[in-house]
Amino acid sequence: MLNVFFVTIHNQLNLLALLMAHPLLKTITKYSKGAKFVNRKRIYYFIIFLFVIGIIVACLPLIAGAGDPSGAATGTVKALDAKEAGKPILAEIAEAVGHNKISINFVWVLITGYLVMFMQLGFALVETGFTRAKNAAHTMLMNIMIYVIGMLGFWVCGFAFMFGGVGQIANLGMVANLNNEVTWHLFGKDWGLIGYKGFFLTGDSYDVAVFTLFLFQMVFMDTTATIPTGAMAERWKFLAFFVYGFFISMLIYPIYGNWVWGGGWLSQLGVNAGLGHGVVDFAGSGVVHMVGGFTALAGAIVIGPRLGKYKKDGTPNAIPGHHIPMGIAGALILAFGWFGFNPGSTLAGTDLRIGVIATNTMLASAGGALSATLYMWFRFGKPDPTMCANGLLAGLVAITAPCAFVNAPLSVLIGFVAGLLVVWSVLFVDGVLKVDDPVGAVSVHGVCGAWGILALGLFADGTYGDKWNGVEGTVTGLLYGDGGQFLAQLINIAVNFIFVFVSAYLVFKLIDVVIGNRVDPEVELQGLDVPETGVVAYPDFVLAKGERKETANGELG
Repeated sequence: MLNVFFVTIHNQLNLLALLMAHPLLKTITKYSKGAKFVNRKRIYYFIIFLFVIGIIVACLPLIAGAGDPSGAATGTVKALDAKEAGKPILAEIAEAVGHNKISINFVWVLITGYLVMFMQLGFALVETGFTRAKNAAHTMLMNIMIYVIGMLGFWVCGFAFMFGGVGQIANLGMVANLNNEVTWHLFGKDWGLIGYKGFFLTGDSYDVAVFTLFLFQMVFMDTTATIPTGAMAERWKFLAFFVYGFFISMLIYPIYGNWVWGGGWLSQLGVNAGLGHGVVDFAGSGVVHMVGGFTALAGAIVIGPRLGKYKKDGTPNAIPGHHIPMGIAGALILAFGWFGFNPGSTLAGTDLRIGVIATNTMLASAGGALSATLYMWFRFGKPDPTMCANGLLAGLVAITAPCAFVNAPLSVLIGFVAGLLVVWSVLFVDGVLKVDDPVGAVSVHGVCGAWGILALGLFADGTYGDKWNGVEGTVTGLLYGDGGQFLAQLINIAVNFIFVFVSAYLVFKLIDVVIGNRVDPEVELQGLDVPETGVVAYPDFVLAKGERKETANGELG
C-alpha cells in the first residue's frame, strides 16, 4: 500500500511539471505582462491548488481500503493451529489456550525480570551519590562488575544449589526438570537442604521454562549481591570485592534461598511441622534483602570504618555524599524497578493478584518515605533528603514479603513503620554499634527486611496463597488467627541472621587473611578511583580550598 502511495505522488508531480511547462500557460503569462486584470501568481496558486486536490482524491481509495483498524478481524479462529484450517477440534482449542496462557506468563516473567535488572542502575546511583566524589569511579565499577560476577557464579552452580530440587514450575508449564534435592531424614520427615541439578544450565535444564526462571532469579540474586557494595564503599579493595562476588552468588545466597524458595526445610515447616504454610516470603524481604543486609553488616564490621568517621572519643562524624540528586534519582529508579520485583514474583501474568501486589508496593513506599521525612523534620529541624530516600526504600523492602497477602491500609502501615525503623536503625548502627555504613544498607535491607517477614506473620489476611508450600488453605497471620505462621516467620528471621551473618563473617575474614579487604590508608585518603581503577570519575573536579580532609589518624581537619 505504501508503494501505491508513492506512485500516486510521483504521478501528481509529473502532472504539475507538465502543467507548468504547457504552451498555453506560457502564452497567457507572456501577453499578461503588465496587464492589470491578470495576476500571474494567482494562476500558479490555482495550479498548485489543483495539484493538492488531485493528491487527496488519488489517496481516497487508500484510506477507504485500510486493513483492520478495529482489530475485530485479527486473531480469529483462523489463527489457531489445526489439522483442518479454520475448524479446530476441542483438543486443539485446549492446546492453544494452554499454550497462550503459558506464553503470557513467560512474557510477564521476562519483562518484570528486565525491570529488576534495571534496578542495578538505581543501586549504582544511590551508592555513588551518597558517597564521596574521589571514590565515584570505584563505586560504579563495583556496581557493574557485581552484575557480571554474580551472573556467572549463579550460572555455574548457584542456580543449581537454589532451585535444583524445586520440582514443578507450574506457572511456566508444569516443567519438572529441576528434581534433585539433597534431603535429611529427621523425625520421620524429609527436609530439603540443597538443590543439585541445573549446573551450567545444561542437560535437562536446557529448557525454555528453566532458562526463563534463571533470568528472573539471577537478577534477584544480583540485588542481594550489590547491597554490601554500599556498606563497604570507599575503602574496599577491588580484588577482595571480586572474590566476594563469587562467594555470595555461588554459596551463601543460593543455600539460604533453597531453604525458602527451592523447596528446602524452612518452606517445609508447614507440611512437616504444622507451622502455617511454612516460611512465606513472597518476593524476598528475607531471601533477598535480609541476606544482603546481614552480609553487609558482617563485611562492614570486618573491614572497619572509614578514616575520619569517628572521633577519638567514639562519636561519629557525618561524611556527606557528593551528589544528592544522583542518589535521589537512584532511589526513584529502584522504586520503579520494584514494580517488576514484587508483581513479577507471581511468575504469572495471568494471576490477577498482580494489581493488588503492585498497588500495595506503591503505597508502602509512600508510607516509608513520609514517616522517615517527618521524623527527621521534627527531631532535627530539617527534612533530610537522604533519609527520605532511605525511607522510601525501607517501605519497599518491608512490603516485599507480605505484598501479596495484605490489604491497602496495612501496606501503608507496614511502610510507615519501616520508615521509622530505618531512621532509628541508622542512628543505632552508626552511633552505638560503631559500624560505618555509608548508605544505610544494613538498616534499609537487613532491619526492614526482617520487619517485612514479621509483618507477613502478623497481617496476612487469608485472601491469597491457597496451597502455598503444599499446605491447603490461604496464608493467614497471627492477627487473623494463625499463630503457627507467625512462629514460622520468627524462626526464619533467626535462621537468616545466624546462617548469613556467620557465613559472611567467615568469608570476609578468610579474604582478609589471604588478600586483605581494605586498601592502604594512603589510597583511602587519596581516593580509590586512580589507585584501584586507573581512572578518575570527575577529571575536571578540583578539591576546593578549605574543604575538610581526612588525616591518617582518622580525624577530620
